[in-house]
Amino acid sequence: MSSVGRDRTGYRLTVPGKRRSYVLDWAGRSDVGRKRVVNEDSVLVAPPVFAVADGMGGHAAGDRASAAVVERLAALAGTAEHGYLDIAGLDGALTAAADDIDDFAAHIPIGAGTTVTGVLLALQGGEPHFAVFNIGDSRVYLLADGEFSRVTRDHSVVQEMVDAGLIDERQAEDHPDSNVITRAVGFRESPRPDLWMLPMRPGMRLLLCSDGLTKEVDDRRIRSYLAGGASAAETADDLMDAALAAGGRDNVTVVVIDVAAPAQRPQRDTVGTVPSSGGTRP
Repeated sequence: MSSVGRDRTGYRLTVPGKRRSYVLDWAGRSDVGRKRVVNEDSVLVAPPVFAVADGMGGHAAGDRASAAVVERLAALAGTAEHGYLDIAGLDGALTAAADDIDDFAAHIPIGAGTTVTGVLLALQGGEPHFAVFNIGDSRVYLLADGEFSRVTRDHSVVQEMVDAGLIDERQAEDHPDSNVITRAVGFRESPRPDLWMLPMRPGMRLLLCSDGLTKEVDDRRIRSYLAGGASAAETADDLMDAALAAGGRDNVTVVVIDVAAPAQRPQRDTVGTVPSSGGTRP
């Protein structure tokens, strides 16, 4: 298990060329769970990249696989300009991670690999966006304007069955093949991420998570925690506690990211006085 970065509140992200900015709070948590011996998840919370990776493979190779992805994604930070990344660098980082995994797993007959999901801070049309990416069945959820949605689409056998109308979403969660994925980083395959661009706006909340959460806590309950009004750190703790209380059959990793508008600086009025105001939390 690899953990890069730390919780943060009040991170100010400016918009290049404009007198406007956003404030980000975030928190990441990872736990081995109640049944596993090794935590094969890894987590990255270091802007301009946030990611969750869920490793797979024998002989603790899953641990190394997820760490390889997180470390390659963390290296992208060095290419950022004004706090934002060119999303073209994502493919190169994932390909380099896949090569790393294939190198150390060359002696493992079944190979090794990892899912990964995350967001990059990126500009599109000069405006800040979350570039959401996904390979496998780790997920990104969005709560914005009171609406809750799953942004990512699982790369799994059961998702293909849902898409074909063979089973519904409820049946998918309990299906015996629910752990069989169709894409990963590693296993001697070229990584193929899906990508979504989400415009950044105040009030939005993102959740990144491994399937150790979603197999224990359904979407309805996940929404209730995200909409509960608690801080990013408190919400991450609550989600983790819920997954462990429900059985914690797998490693569990969550990242919560909040977006707020910054407090406005006091402006002088027409007679040159400065109005007093109480502090405002972003």
